[in-house]
Amino acid sequence: CGAKVGATVLSRVLRRLRDEGHLPPTPPSVLVGIDSPDDCAVLAPSALPSVHTVDFFRSFIADPFTFGQVAANHALSDCHAMGASPVGALAIAVVPFGLEAKVEETLFQMMAGACKMLGVADCALLGGHTCEGTELSLGFCITGTAPQKEIMSKGGMLPGQSLILTKPIGTGAIFAAEMRRAAPGAAVAAATSSMLLSNHQAAQCLLRFGSAGCTDVTGFGLLGHLVEMAQASRVRVALRMGQVPVLLGANEIVARGIFSSLQPANLRLRRAISNEAEALKHPNYPLLFDPQTAGGLLAAVRAERAEACVAELRALGYPHAQVIGTTLQALPEGEVCVSSYVDCE
Repeated sequence: CGAKVGATVLSRVLRRLRDEGHLPPTPPSVLVGIDSPDDCAVLAPSALPSVHTVDFFRSFIADPFTFGQVAANHALSDCHAMGASPVGALAIAVVPFGLEAKVEETLFQMMAGACKMLGVADCALLGGHTCEGTELSLGFCITGTAPQKEIMSKGGMLPGQSLILTKPIGTGAIFAAEMRRAAPGAAVAAATSSMLLSNHQAAQCLLRFGSAGCTDVTGFGLLGHLVEMAQASRVRVALRMGQVPVLLGANEIVARGIFSSLQPANLRLRRAISNEAEALKHPNYPLLFDPQTAGGLLAAVRAERAEACVAELRALGYPHAQVIGTTLQALPEGEVCVSSYVDCE
């Protein structure tokens, strides 16, 4: 492929990542990986079910190290949402055209940031593909494992449970404003800090509290992912809009009419709200459709254990974790009107 970053640049970047201690440890389950590069990575077979996910997007952050952290954290989050332990990651990186030294330093900084987050998750970097293009971009294909009885899914909610959200929402609106140079610095800092917070410990906490229904809140926004869970679980849900945690400055930004470019597509799901006229009056309403990057986990736990679960999440470093609603009655078999899924309170 003629679009590849040159072999010399790639070799120097990998050597520097290794020599400076950025590469996460390689577990025995990796038979062929970045320590002995080949045409493919090879993982030893596992007795546990394997999970696979992929994410990729262009940078919206000027600093490549920070972007690398966010991109890796975002990709790992799908594994965490299903209660899986990430094992290995294949990277696909695009670095803007430029002088060789600039390409090399940008690639190093981005992958050093990514390796930091992979290390937090005990996930080995197996290899990948690097090319030059018009915009800095990064993605990962993640492989993980999970005991079958501990896999959380979108279809695992039951009637009468409490809905917990582990992180505040608003990253889409805040970075849309940042691209216009219209976001307060404190809002950008808060959003960045939230995106750098791994969902690993939150997922383990939710498993300890018996959650079987979970997803991560990302591009479809809080409402979109909540509707996915309601459809998969065939239950109606009540969303307490006033209890949804929101990032600093996000409400003020959407009040000024600044939204993510994905907001209009997400807004189509407003038809899932049974009482939209009432919901429209709440200041948090626009943010229900705000696409998140490296967002939190949305999970259902037994109502009597919800407050204890939230307390433990906060003690683990998720200060905005909050009960944001409840699951209501089960829906009948067959076709269900989409407006039956969500009541906003």
